[in-house]
Amino acid sequence: MSTSTALPLATPWRDKLNGVLFVALMTVAVMQLSDLPAIRQLGFSPLVVGIVCGMLYGNFLRGTMPADWAAGVNFTARRLLRIAVAFYGLNISIQQIAAVGLPGLAVSVSVVVGTLLLGTVVGQRLLGLDRDTAMLTAAGSAICGAAAVLAFEPTLRAAPHKSAVAVATVVLFGTLSMFLYPVLYHAGWLSLDTQALGIYIGGTVHEVAQVVGAASNIDPATTEVATIVKMTRVALLVPVLLVLGLWLRSAAARAEPGQAKARLPIPWFAVGFLVLAIVNSLAILPSDAVTAIRRLDVFALTMAMTALGIETRFSQIRKAGPRVLALGLVLYAWLLFGGYGIVQLAT
Repeated sequence: MSTSTALPLATPWRDKLNGVLFVALMTVAVMQLSDLPAIRQLGFSPLVVGIVCGMLYGNFLRGTMPADWAAGVNFTARRLLRIAVAFYGLNISIQQIAAVGLPGLAVSVSVVVGTLLLGTVVGQRLLGLDRDTAMLTAAGSAICGAAAVLAFEPTLRAAPHKSAVAVATVVLFGTLSMFLYPVLYHAGWLSLDTQALGIYIGGTVHEVAQVVGAASNIDPATTEVATIVKMTRVALLVPVLLVLGLWLRSAAARAEPGQAKARLPIPWFAVGFLVLAIVNSLAILPSDAVTAIRRLDVFALTMAMTALGIETRFSQIRKAGPRVLALGLVLYAWLLFGGYGIVQLAT
């Protein structure tokens, strides 16, 4: 009689769980790496470090992961992503938006709408990019960097490599902003007072971490205003996603005029984002609980980005690489010069 213990049989749910746990363990390493002083000083958020590490693993070491675990990786990049985006709403409040007043809100709305329209039109008509790549790249520049790309990806049903190239533009041009804006200010080329300067940085720099990095090289007062304005751009994620849903339904109806109207694709995670932002504004939850949830949400978002990176192939990125970078450059010039003009008009 054999005394050996039989191994549990593989099942779909067990494979999925193994894949999720694998991404979680990898994310623990990513979080440690992103916390290194050298990485933090460059303004690279854990989300960006996660997608880079995921892409390196997915392209060079993918064979070391059991193929059946791919279901768990896909679950993390899709379902967990939506949950994490919803909880990102705990990072903003109505009080923050009110603190910057109408000028800050006007700049945020103008920059977001202008960047999305410019990116979509230039990307598709002038650079020949597909709709999803153009809109994802525009979203990363317009709203909140990698987090906006993550929020747009399920609504557009875009392929992972399209999100990856969009995030690449956020990394490149957002990092450039961190160094360029302080240099322009100290050289005397930005003739703006503290309030206007904070609105300019918060209204035009890509990622939250990059906004803080750029403004902190000027002074604390500018950093405070810039961070609040940046969060008003994050808050615009919900109405933008709702408008996007309406536009997608209208486009589908035009493509198939004989078909019945499709159900309005309201992203439930956007509704959750709004509800949790209201909860944060009302201060219903204890501050310690909110802090803990925010940290957990950063971890979940980093897991989603890492999984997205694992599913991305460099060969797919190379096909659209130069054109996406060209679109990122056009949008960066718009943010730098057009954003400055908008701030001058609004303040």
